[in-house]
Amino acid sequence: MISTVVTQMFTSYPESVPGSMTRAGVAQLLAADQPVMLKPNLVNDSPHPVTTPPALCEAVINVVRQYTRGAVVIAEGCGDAGLETPEVFARLGYRSLARRLDVDLIDLNTAPLIRRTDETCDRLPEIWLPEAVFSHLLISLPVLKAHSLCRFTGSMKNMMGLVPPDHYAGRFGSWKKAAFHHRLDQAIIDLNRYRKPDFTVMDATVGLADYHLGGARCDPPVNRILSGADARSVDREAAGLLGMDWTSVGHLA
Repeated sequence: MISTVVTQMFTSYPESVPGSMTRAGVAQLLAADQPVMLKPNLVNDSPHPVTTPPALCEAVINVVRQYTRGAVVIAEGCGDAGLETPEVFARLGYRSLARRLDVDLIDLNTAPLIRRTDETCDRLPEIWLPEAVFSHLLISLPVLKAHSLCRFTGSMKNMMGLVPPDHYAGRFGSWKKAAFHHRLDQAIIDLNRYRKPDFTVMDATVGLADYHLGGARCDPPVNRILSGADARSVDREAAGLLGMDWTSVGHLA
């Protein structure tokens, strides 16, 4: 595994993303016909910095296409209680981006599923996940945010978009992934044992200092792009940008 985390000063997505990804070794992961899945954080239809901006996705797609002829897809399963993923794609500009760049959009909330088991997982010894996440190289595109339940949300927690509402809704709230929030840090750890990102590009251009769905923005803006193949290492580095000690974040420690 390539363990380097590259922290790049942000000037613009077209200028900053390619250098960050290249220095972090993305070319070593991409085979000539490798299909690639981009997983932004589109928890609801709030604009950036709550969600991943389409401009970051576009810059990543342009880099990926330098190294592979494989199909590129953008995939997410939103958590909003009242909206479906296609509505979120449309409202945040992903539908128009997909048409312009000729990429498919996948709703992970309704995609065909596969059952996996792992008795070493304390919280999730059984899990249902979309089949497609195992057939693509998975690039996580989170945004830098504090979180109200697990202190920090980054690349590892971004994988929560993979879990289907048919199996993980209800019990602890009205949103689509509510049941997953029970013992959340351990759930994140177990989920990443089943399917962790192969590469991460984190948008730390602004940063949310208090709360993952809004609240205070970092002042001044963090103004960084982070890239790396080890999601936990990227998240640990990113937590420091919010002034957090990563050893105090359950799923990072």
